[in-house]
Amino acid sequence: MTVKERIAALRDKMRANGIDAYIVFDSDEHMSEYLPEYYRERSWISGFTGSAGTVVVTQQEAGLWTDGRYYLQAASQLSGSGVTLFRASDAGVISLTDYLFKSVASGGTIALNGRVASTAMVLELREKCAVNDITLRTDLRLVDQLWTEDRPALPSGMAFAYPEDYAGLSVRKKLQLVREKMEKLRLDYYVVGALDSLCWLYNLRGSDVDTSPLFTGFAMICQDEAVLFGDRERIPDSLAASLAEAGVQILPCDDIYSKVTALPGRGRIGFSARTVNAAIYDNLGERVDRVLLEDDIVEHLKMVKNHVELQHIRTAHKHDGVAMVRFLMWLEKAIKTSRLTEWSICEKLYELRSAQPEFRGLSFATIAGYGANGAIVHYAPSADHCAELREGSFLLVDSGAQYLGGTTDITRTIPLGEVPGSYRRDYTLVLQAFIRLHAARFPEGCTGKSLDVLSRQVMWENYLDYKHGTGHGVGCYLNDHEGPTNFANARVPMEEGMVISIEPGIYRAGMLGVRTENLVTVVRDKRSDEFGQFFRFEPLTLCPINTQAIETKMLSRSEVAWLNQYHSYVFEQLSPMLEPEERKWLGAATAPLHI
Repeated sequence: MTVKERIAALRDKMRANGIDAYIVFDSDEHMSEYLPEYYRERSWISGFTGSAGTVVVTQQEAGLWTDGRYYLQAASQLSGSGVTLFRASDAGVISLTDYLFKSVASGGTIALNGRVASTAMVLELREKCAVNDITLRTDLRLVDQLWTEDRPALPSGMAFAYPEDYAGLSVRKKLQLVREKMEKLRLDYYVVGALDSLCWLYNLRGSDVDTSPLFTGFAMICQDEAVLFGDRERIPDSLAASLAEAGVQILPCDDIYSKVTALPGRGRIGFSARTVNAAIYDNLGERVDRVLLEDDIVEHLKMVKNHVELQHIRTAHKHDGVAMVRFLMWLEKAIKTSRLTEWSICEKLYELRSAQPEFRGLSFATIAGYGANGAIVHYAPSADHCAELREGSFLLVDSGAQYLGGTTDITRTIPLGEVPGSYRRDYTLVLQAFIRLHAARFPEGCTGKSLDVLSRQVMWENYLDYKHGTGHGVGCYLNDHEGPTNFANARVPMEEGMVISIEPGIYRAGMLGVRTENLVTVVRDKRSDEFGQFFRFEPLTLCPINTQAIETKMLSRSEVAWLNQYHSYVFEQLSPMLEPEERKWLGAATAPLHI
């Protein structure tokens, strides 16, 4: 079926059920960003495959809302489909909810699948529907009824235990920490919906998502009981036994819905409205008081890495740094002697990473954009769709890996041969934005939102901006994108042990993309008797930043000093792990810059 045929079939189902507008997500029952292929309903109905976006289908129109990272990709993939692109990040663009209430008359009906929609989203929409005298149905799984042929199977891989000497805390200790938080909030029950929170809490991992070591399930905790709702046949007996010793019972995954309905007596149940689906909320018995939290309790616990996790994370970045040095050294030679494509360099980088100790796969699909493709923020080449590399432009490589000890994510923009002066200017502006945030000192209680301007100010001074976040939290052998840590959050203060990316960029459609990204961790800096404790960022990513494309005269002395200090640290950390020729190359790549 073509996209037009799929949408026509969906409209037939809508008419049969009296539905005026149907909302389609790429989402699972856990509000995951990265999904098993089985759950990619929005991609199937529209043809747009980006990780963020929502489709609305009415009897007359169909539209996709996505953010600035995906404008170019969406415009290309939606061409000729009959689906209109709504650029959600742009001023003046009608929002998805306003579009719904403009399209659906009073007395009409909007529907969605409540199992793949967050409680927060549904409650907000339900409130607006009531004001507009519109019915919202959350019980119709219409795409499920249509997508029957060639639909990928549900995940079937086995879970496995994450060793305590990597996790740093036992399952019992983690449950104790959750229960302490529950007691402060006066909660009798707590539900965990997010898969990375589930895996962190129970010290388990899986293979249900291609680039994240996740296992599908839910958790429910009370003061004297803990439950893992998951497929028992996919949990090895040894893991089940260790969970039982920690006081964790295993029940079938779908039992979560009946379990919350049958909770005994009057009590208070808490969960994150962002990460627990609306079907769980709607199934709650009337005797239970609902306590909706902005953030998941477990999410808050795991965002601050313990000293054992940080030790392994630093080791993982050393291994990743070795792979990156070997890749950059190889690329420098190969571009002059071989025919290279965006896809072939992805394969080479995978080969080099896979040779590193404790490598467990990629942490996301490698973004390798040459020239104009670099302007597509989440562009990913394939064997059949990739550009050939030539000298005279930039190659943007955003990549990462999963190691048993940690998750990596790094972006480097690499000039291939000589590049024009305007390219060098953009490259240097991005480097300045990167350094100014990376070098920040900030007081206790400072949030990511407060720090974001340090990076963006460089762009704004030059009438530029980038339409993505400046950085995101990163898990420990878990998700590459981990909340609530980021540089847009105005609620959550920076804390010692957080791991976050710094990744400003400049993107010029049809020309180039520039981005530089490191992962950093928050560490204590000096303490002032008058103003209290200050913090700074310690680099985790260990890889040289190309200096050939820098317009040196644009940099201040402090910016050059920071870059030289970082490069000295990279050489110090990686050189003992390299062969003599590699060490020589790294020495040249990290040589001090002078102005």
